Amino acid sequence: MRPPRQVVDYALQRRAHLADVAAGRTSTTDACDAGAYLLQAAAYHGLPTTTPCPLCRRDDLVNVSWVFGDRLGPVSGSARSADEIARLDDAAGEFTVHVVEVCRTCRWNHLVQSYVLGADDASGSGRRRRRTASP
Repeated sequence: MRPPRQVVDYALQRRAHLADVAAGRTSTTDACDAGAYLLQAAAYHGLPTTTPCPLCRRDDLVNVSWVFGDRLGPVSGSARSADEIARLDDAAGEFTVHVVEVCRTCRWNHLVQSYVLGADDASGSGRRRRRTASP
């Protein structure tokens, strides 16, 4: 797999969101709003971590990776495992991965990181095979 490009870390935003919950500016109900689809993706595609949930502390967080890209077709907007993302990196044009941490117990979720993979559309570089016409 190629090294990720355009990596964005959302740790400061996460810290601010948790501070708002601790100060009472945001309710835990609003902070813990993972939907059924996200919880299901965490169960089937999630990567377990050893980090306890920052709110309930009853369960370790699970990281779920979502892929988005014009060239991914119906795969775009879906959760994928690390192996599936590596295969997309080899075969697809440029796409974005969004990593969301999820607590399956209290439904806390937050965007942790985003990055770009796949063939760099701007430069045309990448591992994609190009077909040539035979004489």
